Formats: sequence, structure tokens, C-alpha cells
Amino acid sequence: MLAYGCAADLLDEYVQIGESTAIQSLKHFCDAMISVFEEEYLRKPNKNDIAVLLQEGEERGFPGMLGSLDCMHWHWKNCPTAWHGTHTNGFKRVPTLILEIVASKNLWIWHAFFGMAGTNNDITVLDRSPLFDDIINDVTPPCNYVVQCHHYDMGYYLTDGIYPQFATLMQSISQPSSLKEKIFSERQESTRKDVERAFGVLQSRWHIVKGPARMWKEKDLEKIMKTCIILHNMIIESECSQGMNPENWQPLGDERVENVELECDYNFIVSRMIGRMKQVQDKRVHRDLKTDLINHIWELYGGQQAS
Repeated sequence: MLAYGCAADLLDEYVQIGESTAIQSLKHFCDAMISVFEEEYLRKPNKNDIAVLLQEGEERGFPGMLGSLDCMHWHWKNCPTAWHGTHTNGFKRVPTLILEIVASKNLWIWHAFFGMAGTNNDITVLDRSPLFDDIINDVTPPCNYVVQCHHYDMGYYLTDGIYPQFATLMQSISQPSSLKEKIFSERQESTRKDVERAFGVLQSRWHIVKGPARMWKEKDLEKIMKTCIILHNMIIESECSQGMNPENWQPLGDERVENVELECDYNFIVSRMIGRMKQVQDKRVHRDLKTDLINHIWELYGGQQAS
């Protein structure tokens, strides 16, 4: 059912079990997968992971990049009729649920947020997403890098133009006015294809998330989506370990991002969180970082374009 997206009543010819038993087995399988493997394969990037992602971004011309961010819609065929208005937008014209992910070059999905109604857009999904919670709570591993001799301490994600100008988000330039900006836009858009490829691979491997969702409850659909992402990351880990030189390959690591207990008064915690929120949403830092990245990419690829 996960791999081929077939209906439950089709399995009675192959595995000799009824429709209700097949659905129940699928739910138990998803519960078991999430219970056992969620901590490892749906984890947030730890210190070692961030170091690898920063190195990868540096090699591709984007120092400080932690991945690419985007959303996709999953058609909810059995959405209750009373909810059609809140789950149907003018573009899709069918009830949908939204999946937000962050993917890296090897298509590993580092962040997954699922369940928002289809009438939302990428911005409103981001407002509800826990993507920046660790940064706001000041419990994220350090992320320091230098671009054009300027120091930055927060990584960023490549996005499309709908997202806001946050210090942690980097969009392309829709109408570049110079060759520098044109090269930056081309490099940003080509690098951001990672997340589009991740969506495509996820749907091609697990057809259940490509076709219409047939479950009645959002919670069941969330478990199915989590299970498919866990299996997707398992395959990515296996492919990476097989495709690399055994002498150079290292496991992803057992280090976890531990919760830090803040022993201070409530007012200090709130003011600290507000300060971190402002840092995440700082448009000035976003503009400075974009300028530095434009110049950095021009130094790397400008000569090739000119020739």
C-alpha cells in the first residue's frame, strides 16, 4: 500500500487479508516505524550534521546554507464534506493537506511539518511550523560561517520568492538588473532544486503520497507521511554508505540536540525569545547576507560566465 498506493480492498487477492485488516496492519506498521525510528531518521541536525551541511553549502557556493525549503500539497480524497471549504484552494481545486520539508543535496529530509489545510500558503505554513523553534529557544547547535569577511551565526535555507525576507531564508532575484544578480539567481535556483527532487523521489518511491489520500483522519495521514519520510531517509543513508569510499565514510553520528534547561526568571526567558525572534526576522541581516552571497558567487563563477 505504501509503495504502490493501491486501495486496501485490492490486497485480498495477493496476501489473502480483508480490507479492514489491511488498513489496520498499515496503521500498526506506521506506529511501529515511528516509535522505533523517528528519533534517528526524523531528527533535527546535530552539531556534526550542521558541520557537514555547512561544508556542503560552501562547496556549492553558498556558505551557511543548511538546505532548501518548500511545500507540497497532498490531495485528501476522503476529506469530510464540512471541511472542503478550509482545505480547498483556488489553485488545486481539491481538498489538500500541506507538507513542508527541508532537504539537502543528498535528498535527506531534515525537517518535515505536515497537516496544515490546503487553503494556507507557504508563508502561513511557515508561521505555524516549528522550523525556527530551536533558534528562538536558543538550543540549536552553533552555526558560524564567514562570507566576504563578514561573520554570521545563523544558517539559512534557500526558498522561492513567496517567502519573507528573513535572516534565515534566502530567495532568488526575480528580475536581476546586473550580471552579478543574474548569476546569483541562476545558482540559487539550480541549488534549490534539491527540495523539488526530494519531493519527486519521495512520491516516486511511495505512491501512496503521490495519489489521493484515502484515510478519513488527519492523524492517520500524518503517520503515513512520517513513515514514508523515515523510509526515504533510510534509503538515502543506505545509498550514501554504499556509494562512498569506506575509508572516508562516517556514520551520521549518535549525537543528539539535547534540551537545555534555562534556570532564570520568566521575564528574562520571554525577552530572550523575543530577541531571537527579531534576529530570525531581521531584514537588514537578510539584505547584507544576500549582498555578500552575490559578491561571493560572482568571485567563484563570474569569470566563467564572462568567458
